[in-house]
Amino acid sequence: MSDIVTIILLFVTLLILLGAGVWVAFALMVTGALGMWLLSNAPIGPIIATTLWGHSTSWALAALPMFILMGEILLRSRLSQDMFTGLSPWLKRLPGRLLHVNIFGCAIFAAVSGSSAATAATIGKMSVPELTERGYPNDMVLGTLAGSATLGLLIPPSIILIVYGVATEQSIARLFVAGILPGLMLMAMFAAYVIAYALIYPSRIPDDQDEMSFGAKVRASGRLVPVLALIAGVIGSIYIGIASPTDAAAVGVVLAVVLSWANGSLSFAMLKDSLMGAMVTSCMIAFILVGAAFLSVSMGFTGIPRHLATWIAEMGLSPYALLAALTVLFVVLGCFLDGISVVVLTTSIIMPMILEAGIDPLWFGIYLVIVVEMSQITPPVGFNLFVIQGLTGFDILRVAKAALPFFLLLLLAVALITLFPGIATYLPSLMGN
Repeated sequence: MSDIVTIILLFVTLLILLGAGVWVAFALMVTGALGMWLLSNAPIGPIIATTLWGHSTSWALAALPMFILMGEILLRSRLSQDMFTGLSPWLKRLPGRLLHVNIFGCAIFAAVSGSSAATAATIGKMSVPELTERGYPNDMVLGTLAGSATLGLLIPPSIILIVYGVATEQSIARLFVAGILPGLMLMAMFAAYVIAYALIYPSRIPDDQDEMSFGAKVRASGRLVPVLALIAGVIGSIYIGIASPTDAAAVGVVLAVVLSWANGSLSFAMLKDSLMGAMVTSCMIAFILVGAAFLSVSMGFTGIPRHLATWIAEMGLSPYALLAALTVLFVVLGCFLDGISVVVLTTSIIMPMILEAGIDPLWFGIYLVIVVEMSQITPPVGFNLFVIQGLTGFDILRVAKAALPFFLLLLLAVALITLFPGIATYLPSLMGN
């Protein structure tokens, strides 16, 4: 059987398994085992056993459940109310006024949750009823929430960057730091769009400037200090090199418990729910990762990645042309799969091509996350769209239409980091080895 026919067969098998509702990890392992059976004589059973054990005991993977637990604890605390109270007095004089709460609130929560869906749910529960009641246009309320919640995938500590780092053996600490400037750039782009909208359509933005003294604004902002200190402690300790991502995640969990206790939201029931939520999410992601690890190993035995890399090299595509083709591929995949599945499904096949084209794998991780962010707000399986549909009751196509401008801004961000790769690589270059 030729390599091309085998590749098509394996791809169709994977699609059939995923379409039938088989767990992603099982679908990956079955596809990998089929490929080994067709194209190699390697012993499948022992390789599955050693791969699953080796990748499930990775120390780098320990950061994943810790950051998820930190986000789960803060998700159930009064963080979102504190953020709205602390942010809104300062944003009412900006064009667009309280629409910016969605952007900055999502950015802050993204830095303590690492999850796009959790960010959309937490900020949406607080902001959507408030902004709707005040008369802000529904499309802008939905769009700013859907677009800004994607920052949960990029701003560290990002769960998907941990997944990418483990799957590709890249430094998670350097990936976290690489996500800082692109995350801030996206925040600025989203805010600029809201400002431009407010200047073009001033009548659509309600005039709700409540008069507050400067002292009152400062006192209200005091509620932001604990969570900002948590963010600075977690990310700062990684950046200056005194803690690994796993160490920083453990400290973050302790600080999240302390913050919850300080604002009166800590209880045994809350801790129990947080632990259960973190366990379910962590097991799901870890299981997908070990399935992807076996697929990656099996592909190495079949030689398919090497043949694909050679085929791409023979096509003579420039790095820009390769990235353009991959962008289309990832967006299409993101219409049917969640972001983590997209990353683990493709890295074993894509990375040889990336290395062959001379593209920095650290930079590629940030590029990949931004493209996956785009897929979070594309129907029919944009996770952020489902979350916001559940919160608001609006039709998913209505939410997708509202998110379209932010999809285009994410596409512009991909172009910017491609033209100016230093946006992603500058800060990691200052960290040393």
